[in-house]
Amino acid sequence: MSNILLQNWQTAFDTAPFSKIKTEDFLPAFDYFLEKTKKDVQHIAQSIEKPTFYNTIEAMEFVDDELNRISNIIFNISHAENTPEIHEITQKISPILSNFSNEIIQNKALFLRIKAIFEERNNLNLTSEQHTVLENRYKEFVRNGAELSTEKQAELTQIDEKLSTLSITFGNNVLKDTQNFTLWIEDEKDLAGLPDFAIAQSKQRAIAQNEPLKWAFGLDFPSYIPFMTYLDNRDLRKKMFLAYNTKGFQDNENNNVAVVKELVALKHQRAKLLSYDSPAHFTLSERMASSPKIVYDFLDKILSAALPVAKKEIAELTNFAKKLHEETAKNLAENVTENTSKIFTQIEKWDFAYYSEKLKKEKFDIDDELLKPYFEVNKVRDGIFSIAKRLFGLTFKENTTIDKYYPDMQVFEVYFSKNNNKTSKNDKDEYIGILYVDFFARKNKKNGAWMTTFFSQHHRLGGNMRPHISIVCNFPEPTETLPSLLTFNDVTTLFHEFGHALHGLLSQVHYPSVAGTNTKWDFVELPSQFLENWAYQAESLSLFAQHYQTQEIIPISFIQKIKESANFMSGYQTLRQVSFGLLDMHIHDKGFVDAQGNEITDLELFENQILEKLQILPKVPNTVICTAFSHIFQGGYASAYYSYKWAEVLEADAFSVFEEKGIFDENTAKKFKTNILEKGGSENPMKLYQDFRGSTPNVDALLKKSGLL
Repeated sequence: MSNILLQNWQTAFDTAPFSKIKTEDFLPAFDYFLEKTKKDVQHIAQSIEKPTFYNTIEAMEFVDDELNRISNIIFNISHAENTPEIHEITQKISPILSNFSNEIIQNKALFLRIKAIFEERNNLNLTSEQHTVLENRYKEFVRNGAELSTEKQAELTQIDEKLSTLSITFGNNVLKDTQNFTLWIEDEKDLAGLPDFAIAQSKQRAIAQNEPLKWAFGLDFPSYIPFMTYLDNRDLRKKMFLAYNTKGFQDNENNNVAVVKELVALKHQRAKLLSYDSPAHFTLSERMASSPKIVYDFLDKILSAALPVAKKEIAELTNFAKKLHEETAKNLAENVTENTSKIFTQIEKWDFAYYSEKLKKEKFDIDDELLKPYFEVNKVRDGIFSIAKRLFGLTFKENTTIDKYYPDMQVFEVYFSKNNNKTSKNDKDEYIGILYVDFFARKNKKNGAWMTTFFSQHHRLGGNMRPHISIVCNFPEPTETLPSLLTFNDVTTLFHEFGHALHGLLSQVHYPSVAGTNTKWDFVELPSQFLENWAYQAESLSLFAQHYQTQEIIPISFIQKIKESANFMSGYQTLRQVSFGLLDMHIHDKGFVDAQGNEITDLELFENQILEKLQILPKVPNTVICTAFSHIFQGGYASAYYSYKWAEVLEADAFSVFEEKGIFDENTAKKFKTNILEKGGSENPMKLYQDFRGSTPNVDALLKKSGLL
């Protein structure tokens, strides 16, 4: 059979033919489209025509369409279904792609054409989007070495190739440590505290590993989170915590210490080569927060509000744990180990989730187990679809014939209707795109949740090419006795990723480089965090929060408790986010150095010094964050982790309009869709925000919403 990736797919909506792709198809297809793209780039660069926006900038926008589609398939699958074969492929092509990117940047003839157009930009009668695309392309070349000497360009190429390889090595080491750990329980008494679903899942996992008389727990979120939240046995919680927080830091072949140090050193070397003070200066020069100082000041303002609140929260939690122990020690005597009494003078990190869940239950008479029966995964999905219909006029039609890369995925055709109240699709509905959903955890899937793109929206050949978007999560699989029931945190996660998906699906730009989530990094989280607000509203919860057995709508008293508990431990959780942001910023602004600028070779010592003022729970020896901090060493959040809190400011301020007008106010939703979701990165994000809001955002909106003011 010939290589399907080199053929005309002839599939519905031109979707990827996943089931027909053989692993051995990837490299030949990649090589073919790489060589084709190289020739096409060279044709643009060597053109004898006068350089214009259309024959150079627009031509470059579409020159790598086919290569991008193949690469997107490979890398998206590598995150969601990372078999050894796929891992080997990504290891091969990552440095090749990095080199090719550098070849384009270092193409002198091409750069001179782009530079000539850029210098004449004010005389070209360009649209605002074309101005943005031109400026982005010009800066892409300048910021990646187009004006460097040949020798320095060669050095930059070597750095980028190494960075690409190391990033993949980093991620695979974390995945291997995650996959290689199993905590086995043989005595049923040690399961005390765990809810039935967690016990059933652990038994199912053990049976799959030919151990039917045991229970198996892993470091993937659906297993780890319930274990740390509910298990009474403190020693086992500690064991699980240590395994999770030493990923990439163990004495084995997956150790990431040297990888992290080399990654950081190369990033700083690269920034210096491009005449920037640091990788942070390089990155932030193209962000809404334009310098490290702005980020530090932003995080410090949040920290000053969160720290005293967090200290009070931990003091309350400690007193609660002591009281709980005194009241229940007699009943728990046979399960109490010799060191258990320590917890009542000091909460340890492996105790936080356990006792905070119990305190939340006592204060608000609510917990995850009470809520989960109302959050069956398909009901939540359909509820989000209903919310998208009421807000933005979208409808979702499942298509069971479109190919998938994993059997339990679902695929939906997405349509837009100007009449949100219609109950069915008719000829007036406008096709918007394809949405893939991949909900459940499995062995070869990366932890966490994310939205990704297989095919970006853009205009070409007189048509509006619609996007193919995917949401990937790690929710618990259904068991023989239970459907997949979500925690409330899972629910907000799904709303979050769906917000990203809306950004991709509703894009209405002309050029793929500014479509959907291709916007400034500290703006990209606005739609996702913004949509989370609907998970807390009675009017929206009533659309989907139904008991999976009785079909009863979630009681209004539960909804009130959800809202009342929304800021529970918000000081501590804010402190945690700020600590990640500060660690990221320090690494990429100053490197592994202390306050005096002296190099620190011990990663644990480095983290202790940077985060000392934020440590309100005891530091656990021999654990670090860096060696598994995938956001900054494998994802795109290097020098940008602060953007989660930055976007929270934007979304808190933006949602206040809906609170005032009504959460399904048609005019407000239309303004958000038109000014934010449809525009992608086609204009300056602050302008887009002001076009929607009518004013600049205020950090106090977040502090007030979080209960920190």
